[in-house]
Amino acid sequence: MIVLAGDIGGTKTWLQIADYSPKSLAKHLPVKNNFTVLFERRYVSAQHASFDILLQEFLQVAQQEGLPPATQGCIGVAGRVVNSLTGNDTADVTNLPWQLDAQQLATQHQLRRLYLINDFQAIAFGLEMLAVDETVLLQKGGEPTSETIAPKIVIGAGTGLGQALLVWRGRVDDGYYEVISSEGGHADFAPGSDEQRDLLSFLAKRQVRVSVEDVLSGRGLVNIYDYLADKHPTEVSETLNTAMATSDAAAAVGEAGLSAVGSLAGRALDLFVAVYGVQAGNFALTCLATGGVYIAGGIAAKIQDCFARETFLAAFQDKGPMQQMMKAIPVRLVLNPQVGLKGAALVAGRQ
Repeated sequence: MIVLAGDIGGTKTWLQIADYSPKSLAKHLPVKNNFTVLFERRYVSAQHASFDILLQEFLQVAQQEGLPPATQGCIGVAGRVVNSLTGNDTADVTNLPWQLDAQQLATQHQLRRLYLINDFQAIAFGLEMLAVDETVLLQKGGEPTSETIAPKIVIGAGTGLGQALLVWRGRVDDGYYEVISSEGGHADFAPGSDEQRDLLSFLAKRQVRVSVEDVLSGRGLVNIYDYLADKHPTEVSETLNTAMATSDAAAAVGEAGLSAVGSLAGRALDLFVAVYGVQAGNFALTCLATGGVYIAGGIAAKIQDCFARETFLAAFQDKGPMQQMMKAIPVRLVLNPQVGLKGAALVAGRQ
């Protein structure tokens, strides 16, 4: 089966044509071995007025390359999806003026069916398609038991903050993980330390409401740096200020922080990772995600060395009487930036 897969983010959009083998229904055959990527392209989202235009451009190039047409597809969308996986799905992209209508897109581009899912639903589906070396183990957790079919969560900061929950359906030896989307990134920011409370106070003076995404995202990293710069003005780097003003501000802070751990930018990264630990721990605790926690998103893989320090796990585990349970939860960092695209292709084929 030839499928169309997509991953729409606030910054970039990936599109792919893949051949999905029905042999994946066999239990003994790993899902990831049943996909052959035929064609893919990466686009800067903001350079296109609508997704319709971008998709038309992609499919025209694919046709010129002599590729067979896709029969159905799935698009992961960074935003709220209504009527997901029904074929009547609609979606608004959170950080773009794009509106998507699955039925309209399917008709326009001669697809039998097109599905829209939340981008972190796509990432969650894509987890089973990752090779071992495409993740980094941050915490081993407890010994594998029936917990291997316990709830799992995925959380990731990028342009925004995404979250999803995986819940096992069926028998222990014959079931699957169903993915439930979440907009928990827009929940209120809950500080986990005195410094984080000071950060919340600083941001509350600049905006009416402070969400988790205002702290745990690309702009969140910039907000954290602004807080520290306001608190320690003599340590501000004019070189970094110039870089932030003339390029991607979050990337500039990240690069400066990785090269100088003790600088303001380095401390901003440390505080960012601590907040990451708090929020990942909160979500895991809420869902009793003893099956595992996966850290995804565009930022974590770029600063994975920061997660290797004790800051993240200390914040993740710091849940009072639940601390021992938190220490028993496996935690992995996802390295493959195309995990959401893999998940969308999987959904397109399975449907």
